[in-house]
Amino acid sequence: MDNTAITNAGETVTAFLKALNNEDFQQARQYASDDIQFEGVMGSRDGADAYFADMEKVKLKYHIKRLFADGDDVAVFYDIDMGGKTIFSSGWYHVNDGKISWFKVLFDPRPLLESH
Repeated sequence: MDNTAITNAGETVTAFLKALNNEDFQQARQYASDDIQFEGVMGSRDGADAYFADMEKVKLKYHIKRLFADGDDVAVFYDIDMGGKTIFSSGWYHVNDGKISWFKVLFDPRPLLESH
């Protein structure tokens, strides 16, 4: 197994999440492929334009608990601040040529769906 690829994939995802936390969407976009595919519990996005348009509105904050890299795949366990609620989540990111090409995020959406 190539340890350089593991380090690079993990570093790419970490830098992506850090830039999102800082609301530096131009920096974050440097770590994402133009045709990035996102699949989440509440919907999916095709392409960087659609994904970052949403991120600029919701401004999620990621608090990484653990990150595991295996080749070009990275698994992250994190708390995500979403609309005033902190939700424990997991993400699976795939890095291709130094950029995130797709990722999936799983979490229990019930706290977001509860009425006030």
